[in-house]
Amino acid sequence: MADLGASPDVQDFYDRYPYPRPVDNLQNYGRLWDDDQKRVADFHLFWPGKTYREDYSILIAGCGTSQAAKYAIRWPHARITGIDFSATSLRKTEELKRKHSLTTLDLRQLPVERAGELGESFDQIVCTGVLHHLVEPDMGLSALRSVLKPDGAMHLMVYAPYGRAGIYMLQEFCRRLDISASDDAIRDLITALRALPPGHPMETILRTAPDFGNEAELADALLHPQDRAYSVPQFFEFLQRAGLGFGRWTRQAPYSAKCGMIASLPQAPRLENIPLEQQFAAVELFRGTMVRHSAVVYHNDGAALRQRIDFSHAGWLDYVPILMPDTVCVLERLPPGASAVLINRGHTFRDIFLPVSAVEKQLFDAMDGKRPIAQIIQTVASSSEESGIADLARNFFRQLWWQDQVVFDTSKLPKAT
Repeated sequence: MADLGASPDVQDFYDRYPYPRPVDNLQNYGRLWDDDQKRVADFHLFWPGKTYREDYSILIAGCGTSQAAKYAIRWPHARITGIDFSATSLRKTEELKRKHSLTTLDLRQLPVERAGELGESFDQIVCTGVLHHLVEPDMGLSALRSVLKPDGAMHLMVYAPYGRAGIYMLQEFCRRLDISASDDAIRDLITALRALPPGHPMETILRTAPDFGNEAELADALLHPQDRAYSVPQFFEFLQRAGLGFGRWTRQAPYSAKCGMIASLPQAPRLENIPLEQQFAAVELFRGTMVRHSAVVYHNDGAALRQRIDFSHAGWLDYVPILMPDTVCVLERLPPGASAVLINRGHTFRDIFLPVSAVEKQLFDAMDGKRPIAQIIQTVASSSEESGIADLARNFFRQLWWQDQVVFDTSKLPKAT
């Protein structure tokens, strides 16, 4: 495996400290996904322009102890393949497969770099928390691209550098003291973390990641033998080298110049006038605490562009808005002039929320996941005296999308001839 980029040290690490922490039962997880509308929203996050279906193929690349089993429960009609080079992780997944009778799940002990040996291609590839641990991440990403169908979508997550500054400081602390992964060393590290001085960059991470009290979590963060991170520009260069194109961030509001406190900065107009990739890079620097980048990517031959949401042409009226499952509509303790506040519970930045007016609240309430925006506008216009409701609706639904409150089904748009 070492010749193909899979480090024996990393393999041994995960055999001793399987990640994430193994679970014995996925019934609670299954209940979270016992909702057709939630699956529809997840599908159109990756494929706005495709007609919804459930019988597609998914590769979980670096599946760990439970991710492939979770996908098999989440998408019971899909064909799921999970690969990992850790025998311990696969054994834990096999136990979940048997317990939950996951007949659509196939597991192989195989490093990401050798994905081509599967001899098939996939509609979707999920590779989260893996590539940044490879000796040759470019080799791993290229291998995944080679098994992605031409119209397929890939979900990638890699570490981000600035929010992990405290982690990298403590990794260096462990290296200087020659501390390697062992049960005793991890217990001593847990004790040491409680004594960190106020203001240490690791403090914020510990507040937002309470699982660091768990041995596998702590070992993966501080004692991993192979770890790197990518800034936004480095991530885009990473994709370009592999022949992949950027679709969107899975949660894009934290990167946007249009959302949260970023939109009220004196520099916001300048941000709005530079290309999107540069906007994302600038916002990453200003926020300063992002610990990972999670994105939807495609082949770079134009498929990514075909999935883009664009409110600059009349086709937006045919978009079907689908509410994101993490969206909450708050009706109490509202700011002045607001009829409601929309919050995506998945956001970790507390400045990201969307106050809405009375007419915008009507537009929001009229969404059912089936009607296009044009019909929603007609419904609200008949009960509202608001002038210019079409322009208001365009801005509102664009903002909902940037705020991660909705995704769109654009499959019903007239096809180009």
